[in-house]
Amino acid sequence: MSIDIGFYRALVLRRLPVMILFFLLISGIGIATAFKLPNEYSTSARLMLEAPQIPVSMIPTTVQTSAAEQLEVIEQRLMTRSNMIDIANRFDVFVNIRDKEPDTVASDMRAATKIVRRSGGLNGATLMTISFKGRSPQVVANVVNEYVTLVMQENSRFRVSRAENTLEFFEQEVERLGVDLSRKAVEIATFKTDNADALPQDRAFRVQLETRLQDRLQNLETELVRARQHLSNLQLRLTVTPVEPEAEDDRGRQLLILKGEIKRLRETYSENNPRIIRLKNRIEQLEVIVAADNSAMDTVNNEENVSEDGVLREIALQEAKERVEALENQIETTKVSLIETQESISETTANSFQLEELERDLGRIQSRYDAAVANFNSAQVSERVEASAQGQRMNVIENANVPRVPSGPNRIGIAAISLFFGIALAVGYFVLLEALNRTVRRPTELSELFDTVPMAVIPYMESRLKRGVRRITMVATTLAVLIGVPLGLWYVDTNYMPLELIVQKSMAKLGLG
Repeated sequence: MSIDIGFYRALVLRRLPVMILFFLLISGIGIATAFKLPNEYSTSARLMLEAPQIPVSMIPTTVQTSAAEQLEVIEQRLMTRSNMIDIANRFDVFVNIRDKEPDTVASDMRAATKIVRRSGGLNGATLMTISFKGRSPQVVANVVNEYVTLVMQENSRFRVSRAENTLEFFEQEVERLGVDLSRKAVEIATFKTDNADALPQDRAFRVQLETRLQDRLQNLETELVRARQHLSNLQLRLTVTPVEPEAEDDRGRQLLILKGEIKRLRETYSENNPRIIRLKNRIEQLEVIVAADNSAMDTVNNEENVSEDGVLREIALQEAKERVEALENQIETTKVSLIETQESISETTANSFQLEELERDLGRIQSRYDAAVANFNSAQVSERVEASAQGQRMNVIENANVPRVPSGPNRIGIAAISLFFGIALAVGYFVLLEALNRTVRRPTELSELFDTVPMAVIPYMESRLKRGVRRITMVATTLAVLIGVPLGLWYVDTNYMPLELIVQKSMAKLGLG
């Protein structure tokens, strides 16, 4: 399929005035805007986050924040709405700033500000570049320097506040644990005072005391048996009852039998064996009885001395009774002491568990207190390091200077884009009309419509007059467009609103500004 160049050339010439209108309108507005936009200046400052002056291995810092996180926090605090509005008003960043809404001012300030953070890796330096673009060289330099000042202040305040907060926390923790430690020590001291008779450290002594009291009770009971036997013998003597020789002989034989028995048992058992102890007591009782019988026989044989010994027997009888009473009292006292000691031993077991629990609590509090004191000391040193700016800090390695040459706008780029869109709109207009036109204008179109080849085609015959009028009209229209569009743009720019403002507002409404 061949292209009818002549046909399309005629169409272009016929539609040329409208196409020139679109081209001149778009490209004229773009070019006027490109060369009428005010100069834009930009400057920047570079900062570097330096390592601590004192090695961390010597004095660990309490500000455990990575460089990236620290710079992120600083950037977010710098770009707050209040900071943006305050800086814009202070340095009169925008034209007619008093007529702008505060939110618009903050948004424009953020759009004009650019912050780039760059990390050099594990052991590399961390850099921050702050740049700003605006209408005046001095304004952009002042804004960037103010940004740098705020960043330096925020970095110092950030680290010092972290160190101070850590120090304050551990100071409160040491004070709180100190109070808990004192309270627990007082509780233990009170418990020991209230249970002074049943403390675990005296348990061994009380066990020994219990053994001694048991031995003493046994000895006292043995002596009581003897004292009572002696008392019975004395009472028997006072009755002067003669002892039959046969009974005396029986007791003697029984005494000999018991002595033989205890001699045999001693070969097998110790002296503390209960059987040996019982036999010894029985032997002692029989020996006392036998001795008393012998005394009674002597008394019968010496009747002439009865009257003289009567008084002595009464005295001995009274002493024996007192001895028995004294032993009984001692036994009762020993039993009471033994019971108290046994109860104290039982209480000691319970108190030992409670005291161990209190001492464990005291040990836990003491360990936490020691750790808090160590952390408090580290926090004190770290706070002094941060307050004296010996820790990690931000330094300016390149200040913002007043720019001498405008950094924008890119006038050639804007003009080229406007020319491109002008040509695109003109071509688009032509293509759109051609796509929408369904009339038959060429023999080929007639053949396609009827699916046949016509024998002859008679073209539209235009008179010389009409052709001349049409050409004059086209030339006049073209000249009108070429002259009228620039004049119209100039009139709008001069008497209504600058073209650059119209473009900026249009782009803002479209969300492209």
